[in-house]
Amino acid sequence: MTNQALFQPYDLGPITLANHIVMAPLTRNRAGAGLVPGELAATYYAQRASAGLLITEATQISPQAQGYQDTPGIYTQAQIEGWRKVTDAVHAKGGRIFVQLWHVGRISHVDLQPGGAAPVAPSAIRAETKTFVNNSFVDVSEPRALEVEEIKGIIDDFRKAAANAIAAGFDGVEIHGANGYLLEQFLKDGANQRTDKYGGSVENRARLLLEVTAAVKDEIGVERAGVRISPVSPANAISCSDPQSQYDYLAEQLDALGVIYLHVVKVRRVALVMYHPSITTHYADALKTPGSATMVMTLRWRPLNLREVKPICSRSVGRSSLTRIWSKG
Repeated sequence: MTNQALFQPYDLGPITLANHIVMAPLTRNRAGAGLVPGELAATYYAQRASAGLLITEATQISPQAQGYQDTPGIYTQAQIEGWRKVTDAVHAKGGRIFVQLWHVGRISHVDLQPGGAAPVAPSAIRAETKTFVNNSFVDVSEPRALEVEEIKGIIDDFRKAAANAIAAGFDGVEIHGANGYLLEQFLKDGANQRTDKYGGSVENRARLLLEVTAAVKDEIGVERAGVRISPVSPANAISCSDPQSQYDYLAEQLDALGVIYLHVVKVRRVALVMYHPSITTHYADALKTPGSATMVMTLRWRPLNLREVKPICSRSVGRSSLTRIWSKG
């Protein structure tokens, strides 16, 4: 099996990966005091460094960005130093690692927010879902709508987090624009009912994610930035009336910015049983044509022989071939 393409080196922009296998982000809720990743985090990621690329658990960019108990941040010096131990451990094993940059938006609780404030969102619409806080699953809190001036601060938080990631030794960052969190809340009209420049049209709803991506590009270089999206996922009670138009436009604009990869996922359900993926070839073809970024797909498979696995589509994604993720969840 070692002669198969899956196990051959892959050039992801300026970064050479040992193989085509990528470990997708997996939230762990194991951060210590100050939301700093501890020694066990270094052990955990080093144990998995034989994958071509590791993408860390979702990591909040600011205190406001937190939505679950004990998830790590990347906005303090102590957190940067904690992540440096992780990246050093992965690099010592010959691995490559990106950090996933995260703002949960409305998927939070007042007990997690600075000063007990309401979580923020594009619109004051509470999601019918739960979060994990004080060792219990509870309903998320009622959010408040962000003011335009506040949005500039969130963009800057992503920029600073990207700079902190490089300072911590990461090979790059993944911008989390999926799974019902803040950037996707702006993308989808089920959560975004704004009438200003960040709402209404397809172009306006995509504006925040594109501005965040541009800010990260300016800070660390687009060759070290990927983006995760979930066009047809209902995760965290998110919905969109026309995902095809929204994500056709978004993919074109992200390609114009030159992101190094586009990570596409559908969270079908939360369960212990793995199901076949449900990103159809129709959506896959629309997203990857005529793009030039590498496409990463998260697939949730029942156990099977990798010799029997076929890619979602056999054509190349512009200058780069399809990359597959084999994720345990």
